[in-house]
Amino acid sequence: MSAAGTAARLNLLLAGLILLGLFLAITFGESLFGLDQYLAAMTQPGSGPAEVLWQVRAPRAVCALAVGAALGLSGAVMQGLLRNPLADPGVLGVSATAALGAASAIVLGAAAVPGAVEISALAGAGLAGLALILFASRVRAPEALILFGVALSSFAGAATALIFNLSPSPIATAEVMSWLLGSVQNRSWIDVAWILPAVIVSALFAALAAPGLRMLSLGEETAATSGLRMARMRLLALIAAALAAGAAVAVAGVIGFVGLAAPHLVRTAMRGDPGRLLLPSALGGGLMLVLADLAARMTPTDQELKLGVFTALVGAPLFALIAWRAAREWRL
Repeated sequence: MSAAGTAARLNLLLAGLILLGLFLAITFGESLFGLDQYLAAMTQPGSGPAEVLWQVRAPRAVCALAVGAALGLSGAVMQGLLRNPLADPGVLGVSATAALGAASAIVLGAAAVPGAVEISALAGAGLAGLALILFASRVRAPEALILFGVALSSFAGAATALIFNLSPSPIATAEVMSWLLGSVQNRSWIDVAWILPAVIVSALFAALAAPGLRMLSLGEETAATSGLRMARMRLLALIAAALAAGAAVAVAGVIGFVGLAAPHLVRTAMRGDPGRLLLPSALGGGLMLVLADLAARMTPTDQELKLGVFTALVGAPLFALIAWRAAREWRL
């Protein structure tokens, strides 16, 4: 089967699994409903079951889908741009600077203003993206960009730690810590409206950068002789990755592993083509986070597990298994 046919089949499969995951996430929760309550939710918009399903569970599930898609897309773009399978949205410091912006807003008391934390996180991600674009315009080596991103991430992490250290209020400190752990709990349709436009715009930029990512996989020299405007492609890729990661952090806090693992789960089927990898990675990331959030909600604990903690606990061993299998294939 052709690569396009394989990609289409995989995308359809992932889309079907996402629909199933959304159905499960909306249907099941801490409160188990009977058949009559489900019927009331479907036929009586103002009933209690309808409020739970369509105003609590549904926006939370869709928000998890959008955040996971943003992280998966950002990870795929980063791995293609840097030609490094270990790259993820956190490598270039975008996630850390977005977290710094949100933490600053919370400590300064702006959390009471609707949208202030989200705007601050996007501003932090935007500043990081601008710094990366300026650096990439001067230095094209991917290794140098990675090192600059690591330095940016370390600085933002240290600044966030300084906020913890100097925070005058234990309540604000607890709010920052809770937000940094990552969660889509208590998210509404307003939060969905925040992130969906950013994901769509990021996907458009990533699609425009896809030919350049494909050429970069053949080597820097081949890309330079391809006739494509590679500087423009790199710029589009950086904007796509920064916007997607910043929007995800703005809405859900810091959630690791998804951007790293989602591209790996579909890479073999796409035969390593970074251009065709973008959409499956976004769909795979969305599916992962919908299922992870459902599992976090259904885990019998006194306090609900934070989504970022759950993805790390479950995802790290899974990724280790993927790496082990890949290493065996390389030896063969």
